[in-house]
Amino acid sequence: MSSPVQPAAGQPAAGQPAAAQVAAVTDPDVRVTRSRRSPLWPALGAVVAIAILAYLPYLVYAGTTSLLVNFFILLIMASMWNLLAGYAGLVSVGQQAFIGLGSYFVLIVGLHGIDPFIGLPVAALGSGVVGLVVWWLLSRLRSGYFAIATWVIASICYLIVIRFASLGGGTGEPLPSMPTVSNTLLNAYTYWVALAVAVIVLVSLYAILRGRLGLVLTAVRDDETGARSVGARVSRAQLLVFVIAATGCGAAGGLEIISQPFVQPTAAFSVQWTAEMVFACLIGGIGTIEGPILGTIVFFVLQQWLASYGTWYFIVLGAIAIAVAIWAPRGLWGLISERLHIRLFPVGYWVWPAGQAAGSGSPGLRLRRRRGAASRP
Repeated sequence: MSSPVQPAAGQPAAGQPAAAQVAAVTDPDVRVTRSRRSPLWPALGAVVAIAILAYLPYLVYAGTTSLLVNFFILLIMASMWNLLAGYAGLVSVGQQAFIGLGSYFVLIVGLHGIDPFIGLPVAALGSGVVGLVVWWLLSRLRSGYFAIATWVIASICYLIVIRFASLGGGTGEPLPSMPTVSNTLLNAYTYWVALAVAVIVLVSLYAILRGRLGLVLTAVRDDETGARSVGARVSRAQLLVFVIAATGCGAAGGLEIISQPFVQPTAAFSVQWTAEMVFACLIGGIGTIEGPILGTIVFFVLQQWLASYGTWYFIVLGAIAIAVAIWAPRGLWGLISERLHIRLFPVGYWVWPAGQAAGSGSPGLRLRRRRGAASRP
């Protein structure tokens, strides 16, 4: 039997399980860095991009900022679904439950005469608490059983909400207590809040995935049974991820009703929300922070380009999703990062020979985090 072949220095390796990553990290003959280039430039670029986006309401019309609010909402939802499926291995098709609940939590706050913007944290926190209860019900389920159960939970939430006449029943309810300012200023406020929530979500994900929880999620994604056998607290990690995803989707639902101050239950709990976030993740690249960002951009470009073509819009979206799944299973960002060796959010590792400087010459051994990946003999 042939012995395992060690990857050559300067070559990106095929994905390796978490145990192989630990072995490489502890090898005294190699040096480990988060990125093959200095993280200063991506960080500086992110700050500049956020500053430009924050100043945008002074440069463009309200229609553009309204479109970008929808962009931020989808980005938040896609990032949350990516955290669930791409990192924790929990494929949910019922995240619309928390989107709808987030909208109704803001509505309840507004019905009591409180500013809906103050209700946004309430929506996020309330959805997180509901997510904690839902996880208690679903924690023993996996794969298809878990996915279908989340859809059932979303349907139950919808059936419960429509029974309350004070919340509009099955016909919906407008959002009261909106700030008494001009529409232009209200659109700007909504845009800035949506931008702030999107930035908080991305920064939080980056911090989580670079920490101890990120290492546990890597091990779980490679082999959940193996992760449990080496002492990883898998159940706790999945609980935290599920609650975080519920909280983020609740915030997205709250932003949705603030941007369009009317909530209708069939729309708030529509499975189309999940379909859109799954599409953004698959197109951009699941299991990366950058993937949902790129996938959301592609989705909105296609939406604006194909909106006038009626049902052809859905046909083209489906065809693109199938093509990417077949020929680029790691998504568009996977193709870009593999060829250009770029990572805007370095949460993995690069391994270099001890005497070679990071970023000099060809890239070092990249330890990719891919579910089920194993070193080749």
